[in-house]
Amino acid sequence: MTEGFAMELCGNKAAWQIVPDGIESIDIGAVGVKISEAGFQAEVQSRIVWTFTGSADLTLYPSGKLLVKTEDKDVAEEIARLHCSEWTR
Repeated sequence: MTEGFAMELCGNKAAWQIVPDGIESIDIGAVGVKISEAGFQAEVQSRIVWTFTGSADLTLYPSGKLLVKTEDKDVAEEIARLHCSEWTR
């Protein structure tokens, strides 16, 4: 557990699941726009999932969970901080 979010290494050890504290659902479109404005390229955009490419590949869910596809924990933590302090707020 980190400040403001939980971060778990996924089974394949090439991705991290980010779960923001105190968030059960988000406006996926509004959060998706913020992620795009931060420099990530939006790919799939639907009501059930948005995906992005950039410094890591991202998958955003309506629950607020974010899957960060990278083996680099520092990159995942930086993206998690942005997600929990800026993108979902």
